[in-house]
Amino acid sequence: MDKNKQYQNLARQLASLMEGEQDLVAKMSNMAAVLHSTFGFWWTGFYRISDGELILGPFQGPVACMHIPYGKGVCGTAWKRGGTVVVEDVEKFPGHIACSSESRSEIVVPVWSNGQITAVLDIDSRELGTFDDVDAEWLEKIVELL
Repeated sequence: MDKNKQYQNLARQLASLMEGEQDLVAKMSNMAAVLHSTFGFWWTGFYRISDGELILGPFQGPVACMHIPYGKGVCGTAWKRGGTVVVEDVEKFPGHIACSSESRSEIVVPVWSNGQITAVLDIDSRELGTFDDVDAEWLEKIVELL
C-alpha cells in the first residue's frame, strides 16, 4: 500500500479513536502508539511545552531526552520556526541532540492550539531519508485531531 493510502486510512482510524475523548495525554498516547505500530518507526512521541522548554510526553520506543530547550535540536527548532522540520540525515543537522545514536532521520511537527504551539510530535527512523513532504502533510493533518 502506498504511503498516502496508509496515512489516509490511519487518519480515519485516529479520528474515530479520538472522537469524544477530552484528555490530551490519552489522545497523545494512542496517537503515538498507532503511528509507531503502523509504520514501524524507531521512536514516536510528543514533547509538551512547559515552563519555556519541551518536556517529554507520551511516546513509543526506547528511552528519550526528557528536556529540550527552545530552539535546540530538531524539536526545539520546529518550535522556534513554528513549522514542520524534516531531516534526511540527523548527523548533518546543526545542533542535533542525539538521544539515541540509532536515530538517522527525523520529522518534527508542531501541535497548535488556540494560535500557539503547545507540543511537538517527534518521529525518528533508523534509516536515512525516511521522511518527506507526504509525511509532513499527513502528520500536520493528524496532529490537528488533538
